[in-house]
Amino acid sequence: MHTVAVLSLKGGVGKTTVALGIASAALRRGSRALVADLDPQGNATATLDPPLTEATLTDVLETPRLAVIEQALAPSGWSEDLDVLVSSEDLELLNEPGPNSRRLDNLARALDELTTSPPGDPYEIAILDCPPSLGRLTRSALMAADTALLVTEPTMYAVSGAERALEAIETIRAEHNPRLRPAGVLVNRLRARSYEHQYRVQELRESFGRLVMPTAIPDRLAIQQAQGACVPIHEWKSPGAQEIGLTFNMVLAKILRSSRAGRHRLDHEQPETAEGAAAVETAETAPDEPAAAETTSEFPALRELAEREIG
Repeated sequence: MHTVAVLSLKGGVGKTTVALGIASAALRRGSRALVADLDPQGNATATLDPPLTEATLTDVLETPRLAVIEQALAPSGWSEDLDVLVSSEDLELLNEPGPNSRRLDNLARALDELTTSPPGDPYEIAILDCPPSLGRLTRSALMAADTALLVTEPTMYAVSGAERALEAIETIRAEHNPRLRPAGVLVNRLRARSYEHQYRVQELRESFGRLVMPTAIPDRLAIQQAQGACVPIHEWKSPGAQEIGLTFNMVLAKILRSSRAGRHRLDHEQPETAEGAAAVETAETAPDEPAAAETTSEFPALRELAEREIG
């Protein structure tokens, strides 16, 4: 099972939208998937519309035993191939900031239990929807994840927010979870005709190079419509939804490719060619933007991994 943590440091950037889009793409791909809703707001849980459960993810993080996990696990309203570890408001009580909080590895233990004893067919991917902060819940997700996907919007604060998040990812990778890989920085709600958005995307690329995904999520009404109807974006019938669905297919493909690269490539090996992936540019990206700009990023370890593992 590949585990991806979807995070942001600011609410309202569409982090949960991205997590659900990846889940929708996994279903379209025919993969059995799990969403763990770590955000106390519970928006992913509400959209996935599971039945009531005897326990929640709060109980799992306190006691990561299989019996408790099964009580917090429910089939989603989307598909029998998508389950959800449901959120609750009292998750906020576990989200105190700081690296010294106890039981940071309980989420990893719970996911290990699900890998060893899955309910039904094994999951191929687990998607961790983190709260919009670097508190305990997000750090727990990074300790449990194989890859981390940072979601941002093309605004004037995008670079500073990405710097703080990437610093946290690199710290967790160096001190706790050496298998953690960057899936990249994903720009959400991009408007192609906005010069401000074009400028901010260019600013991100100049700061972080190929850590910024060449694929961006365009700003489309279809996303809100599909979420309001509690259906996967791939099942919403509109041209905008079709465009968004194809974009999430590419995002999922990059996540899975970085997972395979992390498992199979030795540090001294040469990276596989990224010509095909580097050529993938969303229609929402300005045509004169470089696919891989020179970077002034202060995160050399993540930058090196991005050059090797992100298409």
